Amino acid sequence: MSTSNDRMDARAWSVLFVLAGAIFLEGIDVAMLNVALPSIRADLGLSTEMLSGVVSAYVLGYGGFMLLGGRAADLLGRRRMFLFWLTVFLLFSGLGGFATEGWMLLVARFVTGVAAAFMAPAGLALVTGNFPEGPQRTRALGVYAGTAAGGFSLGLVAGGLLASIGWRWVFFAPVVLSAVILLAAIPLIREPEEGDRPAGGYDLAGAFSITGAMLLLVYGVVRLEHPGDGIPVTVGVFAAGLVLLAAFVMIERRSASPLVRLGILRSGSLLRANLGALLFLGSFAGFQFLATLYLQEVRGWSTLQTGLAMLVIGVDTILAPTLTPRLVNRFGNVPVLFGGLVAAALAYVLFLPMGLDWAYTAMLPTMILLGVAFSLAYGPLTMAATEGVDEGEHGLAGGLLYTSMQFGTALGLSAVTAVSVAALGEAGTPEAALDALRAALVVPVAAAVAGAVITAFGLRSRTGVPQNSTPAPATGNVAA
Repeated sequence: MSTSNDRMDARAWSVLFVLAGAIFLEGIDVAMLNVALPSIRADLGLSTEMLSGVVSAYVLGYGGFMLLGGRAADLLGRRRMFLFWLTVFLLFSGLGGFATEGWMLLVARFVTGVAAAFMAPAGLALVTGNFPEGPQRTRALGVYAGTAAGGFSLGLVAGGLLASIGWRWVFFAPVVLSAVILLAAIPLIREPEEGDRPAGGYDLAGAFSITGAMLLLVYGVVRLEHPGDGIPVTVGVFAAGLVLLAAFVMIERRSASPLVRLGILRSGSLLRANLGALLFLGSFAGFQFLATLYLQEVRGWSTLQTGLAMLVIGVDTILAPTLTPRLVNRFGNVPVLFGGLVAAALAYVLFLPMGLDWAYTAMLPTMILLGVAFSLAYGPLTMAATEGVDEGEHGLAGGLLYTSMQFGTALGLSAVTAVSVAALGEAGTPEAALDALRAALVVPVAAAVAGAVITAFGLRSRTGVPQNSTPAPATGNVAA
């Protein structure tokens, strides 16, 4: 697929654009829906609980089935899983566009989340499987990660534009994009070598136990957004999830063909990458939520104005595929990732003085720094997800990566919501709302700082070691 180890031919670029388009689709789908929620509530007359459920349904499907999706890609074939679940994504996104009642949206978003849980790790494994280790894979992952990050930021603007026409277009637009990607993927995407697939059968007991555990744990995290709402039920949900997780570990230890090889979890670099991804995405999800409330509810800006205000974050779409691979080749994943986390922490700190009459020029440094942070962090996290991992476990690696990201997103949203609600109390003045948002903004600051500290241990452990972006395959695993 390439003319040399360093250069990619036209077919290679075409394959990469198709795979990057799929991960862009997932990011823009989530971002557009979040902007359109007020319009959906007004049109369908949904309660606050039902509206929250529309968001939570996707999170449950995504987080609950991610590890299963990653392993399915390894066992059943990355191309097959990618194409099949892209089709499911297309169909159920369309169903959401035709919804006339809340339950239809719930079903559509849950199945769309499940489809993304199978499609995303298969796509990442196809990227690593189609591009050899070295500069070519580093470039491919840089483009892939930059496109994914750009989907989140550009989705805010696209969602504002489409919602102004009609909220149903927020669902129909991904259908059109999915169809284009699917038609291009069928002739272009090839399955990596069969020999890379792991041997063994199917661990159904492990699959059911880990899926149940993930569903319960993610649901428990979502319930934390309302700390006073059924605390015994929330505790029970977490307890049941932990019981199933313990059962999963016991099953995997005895299984001849485990869903997740537990030895893969002993890697220190793997744990740092997972924690880094969880904290980075959690901090951004929390900030995005708080910034949206500040701009729309405190300042009275429209959804389109809010999206345009955050558009500058989309600079990562340009920097991630161009600048980041060069930095990674020069300095390695960990130093570049550390720089991204430090930039994110600084961005959130600069937003703390937000006021009732803050000019956009005062917000701009935060938006620019977040674009830089995504450029420096998201790509290296994605690269770390397969660094040193056997080719046959790249689907599992992708599953671990996106599970960490999804849990981070859910935790970030739940934490800032709980803090802001507690800080607001009974007061309803703009000043009180602003104070509550400032208090909640401490959560993203703390998460980004914690991520930088954890990553710093990786810097220390690599002192004196060559910082290649794609070291020789080993048995360790990954995920960011």
